[in-house]
Amino acid sequence: MTPKKLLFVCIENSNRSQMSQAFARILGGDAVEAYSAGSRPSGIVNPKAIASMKELGYDLSVHDSKSLDDIPDVEYDAVVTMGCGDACPFVKAKRREDWQIPDPKPLEPEEFRKVRDLIRDKVGALIASF
Repeated sequence: MTPKKLLFVCIENSNRSQMSQAFARILGGDAVEAYSAGSRPSGIVNPKAIASMKELGYDLSVHDSKSLDDIPDVEYDAVVTMGCGDACPFVKAKRREDWQIPDPKPLEPEEFRKVRDLIRDKVGALIASF
């Protein structure tokens, strides 16, 4: 079976989209090809996101903050946007979703974990929907 191509997009590609990509890899295994990008990438993955994912045994420090120009130009099975609204340019996709997930960047660790766990649940539901 051909892996599902998933793309997660937020503004900075430093928190939400990075954790989404990580969860897609964790939960989807070989059945998923996961990518993430930012409409205005910060160039770094937030240390809070790295620490939060490390708690679950995932090394997010190996990820890079990327722009949409850095991802493969293919038709994705699903593109998920988070908080970038009109700043998210068009990407070819069979399916689109916009997740209303708050930016965890300013949050304290306990609240940050709640956003992380929400992302995990939404990614799991997305993968299960295929």
